[in-house]
Amino acid sequence: MTQAYQKHRRPARRRFKKKPARLKIRPGSDARLKKVFATIGVPEQTPFTPDPFQTEAVKAIQNGDCLVSVPTGSGKTWIARKTIEQIMAVQGRAWYATPLKALSNAKYEEFSKIFGARNVGILTGDRKQNPDAPVIVGTTEILRNQLYDAMHQGLTMAADCVVLDEAHFLGDEDRGVVWEEIMIYLPHRIPLLLLSATIGNAHQIAGWLESIRGKTCTVITETKRPVPLYPLFFHPSGTLYPLLTTADSNGRKKIYKKVSAHINKKHPPQLAPPYRLPPFGDILRVLKKYNLLPAIFFLKSRADCNGAVELCRGNHSSDPDITATRSRRIAQLVAESPHVAHHLQRPHLEHQAVAAHHSGQLPAWKLIIETLMSEGLLDVVFATSTVAAGVNFPARTIVFLNSDRFNGREFMPLSATELHQMTGRAGRRGMDNIGFAMVLPGKFMDIRLVARLFSSPSTPVPSQIRINFSMVLNLLLSHTPKQVEELLDQSFATYLLALKKGKKRSGQLLPQSSGKLGQDFLRHLNFLIKTGFVTPEGALTTDGMWASQLRVDQPLIIAEGFRRGAFPKSDPAVMAGIVAAFVNEREEQDRVEMLISPEKLKKHFFKVQKKLRPFAELMQQNGFEVRPLFLRPAVTLFLWAAGQPWKNVLEFSLLAEGDLAMLILRAADHLRHISALRTVFPEAAAAAAQATELILKDPVVTYYSA
Repeated sequence: MTQAYQKHRRPARRRFKKKPARLKIRPGSDARLKKVFATIGVPEQTPFTPDPFQTEAVKAIQNGDCLVSVPTGSGKTWIARKTIEQIMAVQGRAWYATPLKALSNAKYEEFSKIFGARNVGILTGDRKQNPDAPVIVGTTEILRNQLYDAMHQGLTMAADCVVLDEAHFLGDEDRGVVWEEIMIYLPHRIPLLLLSATIGNAHQIAGWLESIRGKTCTVITETKRPVPLYPLFFHPSGTLYPLLTTADSNGRKKIYKKVSAHINKKHPPQLAPPYRLPPFGDILRVLKKYNLLPAIFFLKSRADCNGAVELCRGNHSSDPDITATRSRRIAQLVAESPHVAHHLQRPHLEHQAVAAHHSGQLPAWKLIIETLMSEGLLDVVFATSTVAAGVNFPARTIVFLNSDRFNGREFMPLSATELHQMTGRAGRRGMDNIGFAMVLPGKFMDIRLVARLFSSPSTPVPSQIRINFSMVLNLLLSHTPKQVEELLDQSFATYLLALKKGKKRSGQLLPQSSGKLGQDFLRHLNFLIKTGFVTPEGALTTDGMWASQLRVDQPLIIAEGFRRGAFPKSDPAVMAGIVAAFVNEREEQDRVEMLISPEKLKKHFFKVQKKLRPFAELMQQNGFEVRPLFLRPAVTLFLWAAGQPWKNVLEFSLLAEGDLAMLILRAADHLRHISALRTVFPEAAAAAAQATELILKDPVVTYYSA
């Protein structure tokens, strides 16, 4: 090799980065963990004694409102149970609201066992059972709608206490507005019990409630977990280290020196190449050796969860009794929903005791996973962060692979609240002496960030209230525009603004303009006046009255469709398809061969598009969003309503099973609201009611009561 050639090659050689080493995983643990691991086990069974914060909360709700802000898994449901018992003892009625249908279903089953099935009802949209029972469990949207109806009819709501579970959803970007509306509209005579994970501004929220409800709101906080949490670090060699260690006399924690040494290496060894999953089978062997199972692994995506299950083929239960029990239980559960009996992941579930859990799965399959995990029959669940929100899904160990989270639009760094919510699943009360949160190194793991979050306080919950046409129409049923503006002055957003400006005296807000919120209300109001849903004086017209009952995603554009006679009047399957086009939010992969689209559906679809185009353009000119209509979801729901097999409909939809189920369930919600228009559009309402029955069937729902 010539010197010139060597000189030419040297720069190129420097461009190649050294590949991080991949080590063979062998179970090992740092000496500091010996005493920690010795505490693993089941606590001694003793008679249940409520914690002080629990008894304080039950007492506080008798004298006003109460906000309970405690770590996940601390026993918030016990507070609700005792409160409901007190209400029932004096022949009262209670409403228990949750953010999720799945959580409402679980609470309904739980409360039915406690209070008796005849005393408990459920209202979630796709379930309506025993609606006149003294205890009602349902979703917050249903509760909000009942408050709209009560205000319109001039009646007080038939409840003597309202419990809002997972109350930190007040800060949810998409659904927080519903929670805030409930808190504003709820009659002051009805005590409000808020059950929340730890939040950073509980006293702010309580102060706001006191200012608008004129009664004391007691804040009950508890920072101590019922089961201690110990953070761990999984080294790529398979050795477990403490993640944190006490640094000084003040007890401030810093990253353990051996973990810091790994982080600070220029080319630290890795568990897997970038964008590849780590060897989960080897990782599980380490966790099993140190008795750290069952575990929940939080992964980035659905695909990662499914792929992780495939990497666990070597995981086999060493206890034949548990294996037999699990197989028997799976057989019982799939019998209730035959469609999932041949689920692709059933062999992994049955033989490896591992499962994936994410929103791309059918509700029936997710319920099976949740049931098996809660009964102690699974070793591992690979899940997206949705598991952290409200589902009773405890484990001994939770494992992080990423320090960021997808919020629906982009990946953002985890907040302290999100981390606390996920770590709340680690350590099962009454089943574990200690819980563990384990960090795995990788491309998307900022170990320093996660280490800081463990000791960071929960983040404050913001106001997410925003104006929409459904809100304006429903408030104008019972309020003048001026009264609506006064209601908006009671928003949490207005309260926070007043605090910022120092406009608070003796616990009461000074009168002030609602600012942007009020301006946005007037913008919506003026458009409703311009389009004939509201009179110039601010009262609902006849069209506005019935349009207010469309408590759906795009009420105004759907109402205009009815005014123009665009919706089908006699064909339930076509009605289901057209409504699905309004529900759909996906814009990709909508190329549909016209030959495979049913002629009568195409005719109505293009009729709707043509008739609504001028109104849609008017909305856009006035700054209001109008989602485009796509043919594929319309054909998908038409095929399903027309009786096509699930497999065929799923293949055509290009959706995951869970996404298709969600499209159907949301379409059913919209169809129910349309069916309520029977006095104005009797034929279309009848078609909507029939369409609802046609699409709510196995495997989308395994139970349905009209």
